[in-house]
Amino acid sequence: MPKSVTEAEVISQRQLAQNVYMLTVCAPKIAYEAEPGMFVMLRIADGAMLLRRPLGIADVDLGKGTISIIYRQIGGGTKKLTALTSGDCVNTLGPLGSSFTLKAVRPLIIGGGLGLAPLLYYAKCVEQSDVLMGGRTASEMFWTSLFKPYVKNLYVTTDDGTMGEQGFAIDMLPQILTKNSYDCLIACGPPTMMQLAAKIAKDNDLPCQVSLERRMACGLGACLSCSVDMADGRQKKVCQDGPVFWAQEVWA
Repeated sequence: MPKSVTEAEVISQRQLAQNVYMLTVCAPKIAYEAEPGMFVMLRIADGAMLLRRPLGIADVDLGKGTISIIYRQIGGGTKKLTALTSGDCVNTLGPLGSSFTLKAVRPLIIGGGLGLAPLLYYAKCVEQSDVLMGGRTASEMFWTSLFKPYVKNLYVTTDDGTMGEQGFAIDMLPQILTKNSYDCLIACGPPTMMQLAAKIAKDNDLPCQVSLERRMACGLGACLSCSVDMADGRQKKVCQDGPVFWAQEVWA
């Protein structure tokens, strides 16, 4: 697994929505080795974080040697991240984990909430993808402008109907599969959404990959805190064996 540790200089940080931020850091080696679906482990140099935070890679700019992550401020550690400004440094370990397949010619991407973050870089790396995204309300759907340059068709649902179709993204999935032809489904988001997406994909004879999220302490497979049960009864580590799995590995 390619990985390196670097004191990555913060290039920019901008707020995308309430408590949601995009952090861009200069880490040329990580940028060069990163593949869509991989993640990094971050720690602030002042020791404010006892443990690193695992965050998916949302974008890579090889020309500038930068990677971007999109995260939500939900506790003390991520609150410290929001205070970083241009010129600060953040200790960055990565890239870690497995990646989404790039062999699909016409994939459908489905994501909800912050699960859309690692899917953004995937959309950038493939040419003929569509995306189905869901959120609670229009103010959370800043994702549309981020994905629009990279996808052919963009489908949106919100719980309250303030943007796109009212309801959950998973409710719209069968309709989209009926109208279009895809060769793979790529999913990341709430566990229930991914499990239902995997079932619908199976019913339509469509390969499906999912990206799992678990609490991690090391990101290197040593602490076992991210172990997850597979469909065959074995346990695998999300940090090392994942976070990307074929859906049939996770759910029979």
